[in-house]
Amino acid sequence: MRLYVNDSVIEVNEAQCVRTAIIVKDIIKQLSIDEFIDPEYYPPKEADPELIARYFIFMVAIDHRTSRYEPFEGVVDGKFYHGADLLYRLGSKKLNEDPDFFSPQRMSKLSVSSLANWLSIKTPRGIVTIWDPEVRTELLRDLALKLIKYYGGMVLNLLDASKNTLKSPLTQGLIDRLKAFKAFSDPVEKKAYLFIKFISRRGLFSYKDVEKSEVPVDNHLARIALRLELIKIKGRLLEKISRGIEFNHDEDIMLRYAVRRAYKLLSIIIGVDPLILDDFLWFFGRKCCTKYRPICEDNKACRGLGVVLKKCPLIDICPSSKTSKKLSEHVYVSTFYY
Repeated sequence: MRLYVNDSVIEVNEAQCVRTAIIVKDIIKQLSIDEFIDPEYYPPKEADPELIARYFIFMVAIDHRTSRYEPFEGVVDGKFYHGADLLYRLGSKKLNEDPDFFSPQRMSKLSVSSLANWLSIKTPRGIVTIWDPEVRTELLRDLALKLIKYYGGMVLNLLDASKNTLKSPLTQGLIDRLKAFKAFSDPVEKKAYLFIKFISRRGLFSYKDVEKSEVPVDNHLARIALRLELIKIKGRLLEKISRGIEFNHDEDIMLRYAVRRAYKLLSIIIGVDPLILDDFLWFFGRKCCTKYRPICEDNKACRGLGVVLKKCPLIDICPSSKTSKKLSEHVYVSTFYY
């Protein structure tokens, strides 16, 4: 696949996808597949299905970059959390204290101050609040009002209306229907597929058109693809990445779409659902192939999903491991897509 963006070309590196798939296939066999039942972050296993569905759809709606000017991190009940981990820890804590908080009726009336109070944490340097509370409040209210209008305020009605499909030109699958909500309007469908991943693992939704499954592409997955050269970029966009110049909306969409296509090819070669592949990619991007001091530089083991990687398993085929000046990731900050 080849995409043209202004004076740049982005294409999937099929040969490198094959090389990567051979290695990743063996790693995936060792992983513990997350069922998202840990009450530290998610609704308990025995929770009411509608409550589970509400929690995930509202939490995923605001699951994008948590910090911009200062880290979103701190201690909750004696344990340190950072970024998305803190977001879901505060979500689970709120669910336990006030389950009705996640009802569409309450969310439709949510104020910016209420959201800011919920997603803030006291630290030695003062109160730290999640980035862009105004945007997140708007996303939650839009989602709640449309759930009430179109689905009687029931997320399970939304799932039922999708008829076990992700995408369908006739009946509209779940991915199609989610596009009506502003929070899920990303053309590359990051949040939509993340929501699918959560609710399918919790047994609330199964999809028969498995060929339509995709990875939820965020900056972590894009960074891995760039460093491994699963996609190749020629022209001004490569210079933008190297110099840390911010992408515009269309450039970001095209790059992440190419990344998604590369991982789709990877999943086909391995023979797994892209959402299973995403378990490895999410862990690997956050814990191993990090933006700063990745495992190939740090010589420090990374742990997650039941495995311990003492060195990068992809180091022998990764072009970035052979240079001191590694591509980091493309810069695109002002977005609620991911």
